[in-house]
Amino acid sequence: MEFWQHIYEHFNPVAFNLGPIPIHWYGLMYVLALLSALMIAKWIVKKDAIAITKEQLDDYFIYAEIGVILGARLGYILFYDTHTMYYLTQPWQIFNPFMDGHFVGIRGMSFHGAILGFLIGSYLYHRKHGIPFGLLMDLVAVSVPLGYVFGRIGNFLNQELIGRATDVPWGIYVYDTLCHPSQLYEAFIEGIVVFVIIYAYRARKAFEGELILLYGFLYGIGRASVEFYRAPDAQIGYIVGNWMTLGMALSLAMAVFSMAIWFVLQKRIQKV
Repeated sequence: MEFWQHIYEHFNPVAFNLGPIPIHWYGLMYVLALLSALMIAKWIVKKDAIAITKEQLDDYFIYAEIGVILGARLGYILFYDTHTMYYLTQPWQIFNPFMDGHFVGIRGMSFHGAILGFLIGSYLYHRKHGIPFGLLMDLVAVSVPLGYVFGRIGNFLNQELIGRATDVPWGIYVYDTLCHPSQLYEAFIEGIVVFVIIYAYRARKAFEGELILLYGFLYGIGRASVEFYRAPDAQIGYIVGNWMTLGMALSLAMAVFSMAIWFVLQKRIQKV
């Protein structure tokens, strides 16, 4: 347990270097997250005989990932960054990986921004290719959670999004403070638990698009719950008392919004 608690003192977040460019474990985990989501989607398409071809799925993956990357970065700038106006007035700096002549990578991504970008990219693909929007959304709902596990492990390895101070024996020392490994809590709850529930429920869905609404609700509740163990963003702090973070508020809003749409669509089906 001693080694585990001091793991950050023995772990290098940089996996290797390509010349002068450091390749972080976080970046590798992000790639694994994307590839695993695509592989799971292809497996589900084959297993459930979903009416979408491999070529269509590969094309959709490009739309979705462009939306995710743009949305995640812009979402961070709008929701969390303290230099919002700087980036809005100098948009060419948004994806500039260099700082003072040094390669530092793209810093700052927002999950909730990624969701908005993903939805826009998915809708554009739906409009261009005619694939039912609900079908795409439900496929994503099953495919994304396990890929998300890699993303949270990447956060853990990158020593970011740390947990609140604690005295539990499995805590991790961060700058001499024992903290919850909240990234791993998120990997389990928002990734594995959400996947198991959606995968088991998919055969019972009542309408196209129900699984993505279930995902929005489950993720929102799961993320809001884990936020009690996750330290608030340093530049924002708590937004209500000493307990509610911005991430918690956005996640609860996501859960409520998903459930509200579910009730509306469920009532429409019952009237038919």
